[in-house]
Amino acid sequence: MTDSPSRPLQRVESKAEPEVAWNLVALAAGARAVAELAAISSYGYVRDELYYLACADHPAAGYVDQPPLSILFLTAWKSAFGDSLVALRIPPLLLGVSVIVMTALLAHRLGGGRAAQGLAAGAAACAPIWLGMSRYYSMNAFDIFFWTLAALLLAELLNMDPGRGATRLWLFLGAVLGLGLENKISVLWLGFGIFTGLLVTPARRWLKTPGPWLAGGIAGALFLPHVLWQVSNGWPTLEFMRNATQGKYKAFPLPSFLKEELLHFNLVAAPLWVAGLVWLLASRGGRRFRALGIVWAATFVVLVVNGNAKPEYLSPAFAPLLAAGGVSFERLLHRGRSVWPAAVYAGTLVLNAALVAPFALPLLPVPRYLAYAKALGVAPSTSEKKAIGPLPQHYADMFGWPEMAETIAGVWRTLPETDRAKTAVYVYNYGEAAAVDFFGKRLGLPPAICPHNNYFLWGARGQKPEIFLVYGGPREGPLRVFSSVEAGAVFTHPWVMPYENGRTVWVCRGLKVPFAEIWPGEKNFS
Repeated sequence: MTDSPSRPLQRVESKAEPEVAWNLVALAAGARAVAELAAISSYGYVRDELYYLACADHPAAGYVDQPPLSILFLTAWKSAFGDSLVALRIPPLLLGVSVIVMTALLAHRLGGGRAAQGLAAGAAACAPIWLGMSRYYSMNAFDIFFWTLAALLLAELLNMDPGRGATRLWLFLGAVLGLGLENKISVLWLGFGIFTGLLVTPARRWLKTPGPWLAGGIAGALFLPHVLWQVSNGWPTLEFMRNATQGKYKAFPLPSFLKEELLHFNLVAAPLWVAGLVWLLASRGGRRFRALGIVWAATFVVLVVNGNAKPEYLSPAFAPLLAAGGVSFERLLHRGRSVWPAAVYAGTLVLNAALVAPFALPLLPVPRYLAYAKALGVAPSTSEKKAIGPLPQHYADMFGWPEMAETIAGVWRTLPETDRAKTAVYVYNYGEAAAVDFFGKRLGLPPAICPHNNYFLWGARGQKPEIFLVYGGPREGPLRVFSSVEAGAVFTHPWVMPYENGRTVWVCRGLKVPFAEIWPGEKNFS
């Protein structure tokens, strides 16, 4: 079926459309913004933020560990507003607030009234995983935004019959999917879920129209530059994903996976989003929007079958469940008679969110945080195969970077001035390299040389060093390629990850073989 100018756009409405509860939406979004602003400059730069800033100095169509959109945005953003912690964290904060608004609008599109929209917005604002992912700059905040916007557009389309005007929305959805792919490749799961949802639900009527196919074509066209970059660089992201899955991330069997999802979205919210999933997949009222539930189910199956996928990868798919849960709970608790049952549930949700907020936002000084976590029996954790220190990894990765750069710079300053011009700093992972680039610049250090992820593609960065300050690792490592290896200093910090603690700065002289011959074997995509 094609668009016809003689056929009006049809939208199925069983009753008068409810109004958007802007006051409740603003309350939820405003409370979330206040909480994030309270912690916006706490602790320090996250390891990944420093790496993003380094990548932003090298604009490209792709990077070993991600597509380019969030980095290209950062290149423009920091040129306009700088790279302070506050400037860096405003974009993810705004993206997080917009997701709350869109989740409420999604509940409205599903037929929910004020209570449904308020519950959906409140659950979105109180989700610990979304709170944590919008507290610092990364592709994750953009990812949740694109998934939620795509769900909102799909809900609008599912509420229509094919006709004039629908193609425009499909084109918009295709652009959102394409931009989402340019931000994070996992949007492929979203595209797969949408196609599956259209195929196995009454929405299959859309597959007889040009709209979905045009959307797929636009998404592919927008993603093409990154695909061409992958081809020209030998598909480094595939190597990165294989290495990360096999050697970096812990396995999450189904029970552990489900446990993490319950914690990610606030235990009190579990009945809400589970009810939303049931409403979308099994209820008569949710039949028209069933494809939204299929998107979540398809993504869930893909991740569980994988076995090593982090549970947080499912988090962008939850907005339709929170919205549908709001609709389901409104009909169960409210029923047009009293707002108190829904209000009491929302209040319980907020109280629980306040209780767990310090685990998602750095609201407390470290000693108070440690005491708080101990009192609640919450042990530090990481999703990676690494030893853990006193802090969970997402907090530990915010400490030690300026001190590490200063430790290396201290050794640098002990070298004769004539030696500094021919000395390079060599580190083993992108966090250390990005810290040297960011904090070391003002300390006089040269750009870091590092074999990890995109730093490997940048190589020696125009340097032809004869002396190396090699940071970390046992002495036996540099001894294989240098004739002289002496300890210069040792970095220690109480809050960093154990593998970042007690690392030595080695002063290495006398390369046994040319650096250009050593470099290819140093590559580490993980």
